[in-house]
Amino acid sequence: MNPHTLDAPAITGLVLAGGRGTRMGGSDKGLQNFRGLPLALQTMMRLQLQSLPLQEVMINANRNLAAYESLGVPVWPDSIEGFAGPLAGFMTGLERCETPLLLTVPCDSPLFPLDLAERLWQAMRAQGADLAMAAAPEEDGTVRPQPVFCLLKMELLESLVKFTQGGGRKIDAWTAQHRCALVAFDAAGDSPHAFANANTLAELQQLESL
Repeated sequence: MNPHTLDAPAITGLVLAGGRGTRMGGSDKGLQNFRGLPLALQTMMRLQLQSLPLQEVMINANRNLAAYESLGVPVWPDSIEGFAGPLAGFMTGLERCETPLLLTVPCDSPLFPLDLAERLWQAMRAQGADLAMAAAPEEDGTVRPQPVFCLLKMELLESLVKFTQGGGRKIDAWTAQHRCALVAFDAAGDSPHAFANANTLAELQQLESL
């Protein structure tokens, strides 16, 4: 482990699997197989292999809860009704988290970096930020924020509750209210496919072949 992360506070990992899976024909995305295992399990395993170790991993899901619970970690549905999107997952995670920091990752990007937690934490600390967010290069060379790959301080719960109670649902509108460290994963050793996600079964097969 990097000596700069020895004093990192405890982190809980949260797999976001609470969506409708609309573009996957309504299938529960986190339970689709990727290289022989459910996507949510692949994502969990990747969280457990982080270079900055996580204290706990949880799943945010809104259906097929028994199937998710069989993966062996706590499963929490959204506290806001109606499939309210990733921010509802953030809020559920912050409500249930017992560590100072929460790391969120979506269930449909199973190749995310193994140093994700470490690099987000380093940037958060260096910039005195409330949250840190990954950014990844697009095919045209631009580096675009990946707002569902986020490291959040527990203290943000109050602000998030207020934002969602006011009808807010867009991640970038909420994160813009806070000091956010943006971390580009575009260095020489970074995989260009690290943040590739599968919205359709065809994209999932494409990911498997990488």
